[in-house]
Amino acid sequence: MTESEVKENDCNLNKSNLHGAALSRWRQVLGRFSDDRLPSPSSPDDQRREQALDFLYGQEYEGRGVRVDNDRPADEQRDFKGGSLMASRPNIPHWISEVRDLFPANTVELIEKHALERYELTELLTDAEVLSKLEPNLDLLKTLLTFRNQLQGKPVLTIARRIVKQVVEELQDRLEADIRRSLLGQRSRRPSSLKIAQNLNWRGTIRSNLQNYDRQQQRLLVESVKFFSRVERRLPWHIILCIDQSGSMADSVIHSAVMGGILAKLPTLKVSFLLFDTAVVDLSHQLHDPVELLLSCQLGGGTHIAQALAHSQTLIDNPQRTAVILITDFAEGGSPTALKARCKQLKESGVTLLGLAALDENAKPYYDRRMAEKLAACGMEIAALTPQNLAAWLARTIS
Repeated sequence: MTESEVKENDCNLNKSNLHGAALSRWRQVLGRFSDDRLPSPSSPDDQRREQALDFLYGQEYEGRGVRVDNDRPADEQRDFKGGSLMASRPNIPHWISEVRDLFPANTVELIEKHALERYELTELLTDAEVLSKLEPNLDLLKTLLTFRNQLQGKPVLTIARRIVKQVVEELQDRLEADIRRSLLGQRSRRPSSLKIAQNLNWRGTIRSNLQNYDRQQQRLLVESVKFFSRVERRLPWHIILCIDQSGSMADSVIHSAVMGGILAKLPTLKVSFLLFDTAVVDLSHQLHDPVELLLSCQLGGGTHIAQALAHSQTLIDNPQRTAVILITDFAEGGSPTALKARCKQLKESGVTLLGLAALDENAKPYYDRRMAEKLAACGMEIAALTPQNLAAWLARTIS
């Protein structure tokens, strides 16, 4: 749509019917197109909001050759070649500050996401001042990993590492208790010699002391305290996490790194962590530090699942006590025949195979269903599981 067509369509609005918040919203939607037809912003903050939104979303029109403003001073003109801000680079820190000051948190998060993913304003990741003002969250972590090679300079890398660490620790805090509970066993009814508060059998304690109830004081005098014991499952298993790190797999890589770190801390459980695209890299030695592990990732590239499974096969000593967990979108870039053959070999040797479909940020699976069905026919169990459900699957499989 040309500029004249936009003006003709949008400026037929009846100004007399626009008041307050509605007027402000229309000005924010229309941007500079509203200057000649709608009243000026009602407050300085409304004007700042318009300018902040125009700084980013004005690219939508300028990229189509529509919204070039030749009346602006030369030092305010933007060059969006290649999706970057170029000459406006010095203004980005101020823009981030304005956005965070003027909009609610959920709106700020959405605007930052659009800036990074839709308009590829990667200067947000190469300027330490700007990066320090971004809200640490899963989306920002995915972007940092995607543009990892563009993080330059010690200040930027230090801040990036801090962001990765914060998000990873939040994920660990949310997942670790459930995963450990699933894998380390359940409470037994047998008495325990390990007398700690979380093992207290309060019902048994009450029953065994009822004869000591003082009716006058309405108190139960406790002479003996009962505790549950805990049954700890011994897990002499080798878990091989084989993770697709192609560009669409960012969420899965992050959650796999966090889960791998949690599993690696469990007793009698050996964990290997492989990342693959068209090559395979073994990062098992970094499982104790998920932050360093993630910063070693290189999202992008192709997908060669058969090669990754072949590498997994070289790590197996006891097939009957090995589970290979393949996390991928099943979009094999190599030979489907070779992939099916490798899957059959692993299954026939006694290895437990689980293929996990990639999950998007809303926990919805997206994957090549046709290839997944072929691998299922070769003996691989196919599922789409959250980390908590994966822990429950592991507990059932290796108990």
